[in-house]
Amino acid sequence: MREERKPSTAPRPEVMKRVELLISRLLLGGIVTSMATVLLGLLLVFTHHPDFLRSAADLQRLTAPGAALPNSLADVARGVVAGRGQAVVALGLLLLIATPILRVVVSMIGFALQRDRTYTVISAVVLAVLLISFLLGKVG
Repeated sequence: MREERKPSTAPRPEVMKRVELLISRLLLGGIVTSMATVLLGLLLVFTHHPDFLRSAADLQRLTAPGAALPNSLADVARGVVAGRGQAVVALGLLLLIATPILRVVVSMIGFALQRDRTYTVISAVVLAVLLISFLLGKVG
């Protein structure tokens, strides 16, 4: 009589290794892309407004509370298309914020591929909390 084998529920090392490598590359790529985008935005700001480099009052006007900075994703998109440095800096900061969120998504997918329900659910809860916090931040 043949013994029936149950499918293995143990984590598969090759999947774990690929997911960890993907997460590592995602984090590094996100940070480098964000930093490069912020630097490009700063370059655009000071190229279009060289008086910011010469006048402390003008620079203070740029950084003062209530300055004309993009306040929504649509403002950022329009500003980037128009080549506005402040919008490009905002895009870089959005990329920086998105990096750990994408890390949670990749982790959740990796845990699901490993059939690890506990950590898949934990990752889903963390993702939900992150998304809810952004929605509440936008409302408030």
